[in-house]
Amino acid sequence: MHIEIKEKDFQTKKTNLFIILCGIFLTNAILAEIIGVKIFSGELTLGFEPVGWSFFGDYILDFNLTAGAVIWPIVFITTDIINEYFGKKGVRKISFLTAFFIAYIFIIITIVTKLHPAPFWLEVNTPDSSGNYFNIDYAFNTIFRQGLGIIIGSLIAFLLGQLIDVFVFQKLRKITGSKMIWLRATGSTLVSQFIDSFVVLGIAFYIFGNWSWAQVVSVGIINYIYKFGVAVLLTPLLYVGHHWIDLYLGKDIAKKMTEEAMEDTLFL
Repeated sequence: MHIEIKEKDFQTKKTNLFIILCGIFLTNAILAEIIGVKIFSGELTLGFEPVGWSFFGDYILDFNLTAGAVIWPIVFITTDIINEYFGKKGVRKISFLTAFFIAYIFIIITIVTKLHPAPFWLEVNTPDSSGNYFNIDYAFNTIFRQGLGIIIGSLIAFLLGQLIDVFVFQKLRKITGSKMIWLRATGSTLVSQFIDSFVVLGIAFYIFGNWSWAQVVSVGIINYIYKFGVAVLLTPLLYVGHHWIDLYLGKDIAKKMTEEAMEDTLFL
């Protein structure tokens, strides 16, 4: 009877943890995809003038980032935590599920933007605060209806980044064992975010868009530096997350889950 209750407790805590981590992962991944259409200036946001570095000849390099990059490090940190307790099967499960929902969201957005706007909705939202004519339907469609290239690039980059992250993480884990969480988290992030940063821009804006390779590389470099840098700075949160999770699971359950994750035998 005691063993049965213990096993039930193990399954309950394991399921609850997976749901919470997947919720954090799914929310931030989808939100990053939706807001990623905006490119913002890091310098102007902080109150500085753009650096204006010369890059690839005449192209000027500033600290311009996609808005999605702001929260993307959270996705990779959550990936590492899921990897730690649920192994590559857990990461693959949530990654493919998230990719499906991202595709679903873009399909729904595409359908919604085809709906004819109500005349009164157009009237009450023009002019803007400066007295200029403003077409809110055009603004809505422009912001939410990302091009096919961005959608394809985002999905490919997302899946590639996740699969590479889990692969590198597990390889490093076999070397480090249960120690040096920072090394496998940083190492997997170093590789996966490099792929993610350049693949999405290359597909979306070079293959399907009108960007030059100089623009793709320059924006990709800044995105990569930011995402990797923030991920490194957030490494202490990885340890905090592990501490809280271990307190919730208990020492025995936490040890069992991490051992099964390392052997890739844990599944839901």
